[in-house]
Amino acid sequence: MSTQEINQYRKVNDLLSLSGQPTEEQLRSAAREGFKVVINLATINPRHSLPDERGFVRSLGMIYYHVPVEWSSPTEDDFEAFENVFRQFCKEKMLIHCGSNLRATAFYALYGLKHLGWSDAQADEFMAPTWEGSHYPVWTNFINTMKTSMKRDAV
Repeated sequence: MSTQEINQYRKVNDLLSLSGQPTEEQLRSAAREGFKVVINLATINPRHSLPDERGFVRSLGMIYYHVPVEWSSPTEDDFEAFENVFRQFCKEKMLIHCGSNLRATAFYALYGLKHLGWSDAQADEFMAPTWEGSHYPVWTNFINTMKTSMKRDAV
């Protein structure tokens, strides 16, 4: 078993991977593969979440942060909470996940826009493989609002 078997797994670079919800065995693999930090952007859902992901991840010697982003109503505060955690640990090997990697991919693309000098086209291209075929108006509006806000703040 490896992290590459996690649903919607995507290695961004040597320090960052994004994915859907990992199993306990996949989190064990993450620890063996040298991951130091796990950020969970999903809300707790008894059908899809691990019973005690925080405790389990910590028992493996990794740092765990939960930034619950309500699927039906993502907010700028959610992004800022993610941004603060990510910036704190961006030099560590990290797995960012949510239920199916949609939130994780969107938030990292927005981070790229704000902090990595990405253009809108680069952020959209980054999101495309994960979001292809998906249509979630709430998220489209949220992403567009965040892009507009970042442009306004940059001026």
